Amino acid sequence: MESGDTMREPSPLGSHVARQVVGRPSGYWLVLALLVLSYVLCAAQGTTDPSPPAFVLQLVTVAVVLRVTEAHTRVQRIAWIVLAAAGIAAVVVSVFDLEGHALDISLSAASMLAFLIAPVAIIRHQVRRRGLDAEALLAAISAYALVGMFFALVYNLVALLTVAPTFGPTVVDSLSSQLFFSFTTLTTTGYGNIVPASPTVQGIAVAEAITGQLFLITAVARIMRGNRRPAYETAPAPASEETS
Repeated sequence: MESGDTMREPSPLGSHVARQVVGRPSGYWLVLALLVLSYVLCAAQGTTDPSPPAFVLQLVTVAVVLRVTEAHTRVQRIAWIVLAAAGIAAVVVSVFDLEGHALDISLSAASMLAFLIAPVAIIRHQVRRRGLDAEALLAAISAYALVGMFFALVYNLVALLTVAPTFGPTVVDSLSSQLFFSFTTLTTTGYGNIVPASPTVQGIAVAEAITGQLFLITAVARIMRGNRRPAYETAPAPASEETS
């Protein structure tokens, strides 16, 4: 007598993920839009002094990343509290036209820390989900762009802490040139028109170039590997033995 149990065929690869995201726009579109705005504001800076509005926008970007990546509620609350305090501080700085080297260093360091947290949160979120879809691609692009912004702020902080020019006497130190150098280094394009002058900046540039390559072969691969379902989900159930 054959068993009444029927073997259930596994669903098509990625179909379970498609059902989860259908009809729901990905929040990574908003993350990318905020990143573009942050890049534009920073690229408009003709000096190394960070802009308070750009700083607030960067913190908003990180807060949105934490929301999209479904970070712990307590972490999100702390992020919004910090954002509110930073927003108030930025308004005070703008209204009273406050300036100071210590203020510039504080803004640069805070932005750098924020852009270090964001890509880690994105990668952690994408590793936990499965399926190769538009959200996974947008997440990979967002994380890659955040890494480039992070290193640009590292160069900015070094420029604020040191007296010697970051890229030599022929290049004006500015957040704009630091962004350009960061992304050409991250992608290992290396046009050669901007060259790091000090050993410290050279070491950071080498670390960024290595990070860019490792990101492509590890972080992106970890995000995309979700397209493969675990063996225990795809393995067919054992057939029932016939009994007399």
